[in-house]
Parts: sequence; structure tokens; C-alpha cells
Amino acid sequence: MTLDPQVQTVLAQIAAAGKSPRSAMPLAEVRALSIATAAARNGQPEAVKNVEDQMVPGSEGAIPVRVYTPEGSGPFPALVFFHGGGWVLSNLDTHDGICRQLAKKSACVVVNVDYRLAPEHKFPAAPEDCFDVTAWVAQNARLLNIDPKRIAVGGDSAGAGLATVVALMARDRGGPSLICQLLVYPVTDYHTPGTPSYAELSEGYNLSRDDMVWFWSQYLSDEAEGYHPYASPLRAESLRGLPPAFVITAEYDLLRDEGEAYAARLQSEGVPVTLKRFPGMIHGFFNMSGVIDQGKIAIAEAAAALHEAFSHM
Repeated sequence: MTLDPQVQTVLAQIAAAGKSPRSAMPLAEVRALSIATAAARNGQPEAVKNVEDQMVPGSEGAIPVRVYTPEGSGPFPALVFFHGGGWVLSNLDTHDGICRQLAKKSACVVVNVDYRLAPEHKFPAAPEDCFDVTAWVAQNARLLNIDPKRIAVGGDSAGAGLATVVALMARDRGGPSLICQLLVYPVTDYHTPGTPSYAELSEGYNLSRDDMVWFWSQYLSDEAEGYHPYASPLRAESLRGLPPAFVITAEYDLLRDEGEAYAARLQSEGVPVTLKRFPGMIHGFFNMSGVIDQGKIAIAEAAAALHEAFSHM
């Protein structure tokens, strides 16, 4: 396969902008750029019945969330969503468009989580925040008009990795019960030794190996933490007992192989998995539905997978 023409346009625009590598830019500038880029590529936000910002109590302080409620009377199924951005970038606004679409298309409440970012808050701050919000959603299901038996977790990139980690935490800690994992090109392993796609697609496709090395360096206090299963879930001793997963990967994404390896391992350990690789796509296309048509299709397929999972109860 070759790069999708719309992807080629995006990559040409990135190259023409001539931005310095993320690791060479001030952190505030990198964050501002990620927010502006998302706004330019997300498209027009879809209307849902209600959107409300709230603060959720966490073990280390309040955690901001944004709750999207679809049309209908409920109780609704729910998706607790964790945004990507290498544990360093992005916020509630960068993934607002995705959350609106998922809420509307899958007829579920979406809880978008603004977990603590690195380097100000190192591992395991992000996964603990994500777990705390997931537990809060389950405990406050009635208040949120949610069915506590139909709660899923999901995210994109580092956020998808966090979703896998929350699923592991929920299993290891005795709850809450989860019905599905939505994993969009998840980070599941440390950058070293790396996979074949890390070598084949190390630069020129929106996310580079140098980017990932930098993200991990911001996230961890020590390299050894990269091999902890709550940082690299592919290294967990066992994946048995985790909820079914819908995994999306992109052909021209250096995270492709670790996402597909995670899907294969889930399946080998008895967890139902659907894996969909999008040909011609790059990392980030799921959050580019305003400029890449396959982004719209991927969101629609993700919503359909969620709806199917919720319907099995």
C-alpha cells in the first residue's frame, strides 16, 4: 500500500512548516502547537444533548473531566476516554471532537479525562488519575445516568495505553468491572528494544522514534520504570481476565507493531479481540477527521464496536 493522498497532503504541510523537533522546543510551545494543530484538523464539533465540565476527586487531588451525554433517557452505557499526547501534551479540548462523535454515534455517555501530565507529574500519576476517574464513574453511575454494568475504557496513542493499564488495574484491584477496551494505535511497550515498525517508520510519518524517546523521558523518573506493566502493558505477566478489545492501528505508524502485538497477545490469552489496521494511514489520523476521511470512518467503526459491546449485556 501507499500513503493515502489526504495523508500525503498533511505530511507535506508538516514538512513545509519546518518546525523543530519536539525535543528541541520549549515545552509550553510544544503544548500550544498540539492544541492549535488539533483545532485545525478536528473539523466542526458535533452537537450532543449535554456537555458538562466537572471535577472528580482523586487520590492526589481533583481531576478535571468533561462529560458528554447523548440524546435519550438512559441509563446509558459509558466510555471513559483518555486522550493521547505522549503523557505530555493535549487536554480536554484537543479530543473534544472525538468524544462528541463517539457519544453521538454509540449512544453512550463519554467521560473525557484531563489526567495529570508529565514532566510535572511523572509515572504513575497519569494511570492512577485514569483509574480513579474510572472507579468514580462506576461508583456514581446513578448520578451520571449510567448503567454500571456497561462501562468501557478507551483512548488514542498514550491514552489507549492508559486504557489498557486501567483495565489491568481494575482486574488486579478487584474492580470496577469493564465491558470493553477501545484502543486506537496504543502505546503498549517501551521504546527499547523497539519493534520492526519502529525501525521502518522511525521518521517522516508525523510521529518519530525521537519523539517517542522524548515522550518516555518526560514520563518516567527512571528508565527501569519503562518495563513496569503499568507503563508497558505488553510486559504484563498475564492479560487473562481483561475485557474484550477493539484495536485500531495505522499502516504507517511506528506504534503499529506494538499495538498489533498487544492484540495478538490478548487473543492468545483468551480475550476476544477485533483488530483493524487502516491502510495508508499515519499516527494521529483518528484525531484528523476534519482533513482525513479515513479518520471519520475509523471513529464510526469505533463507535459501532462500542455499540456492539454495550448491546451484549
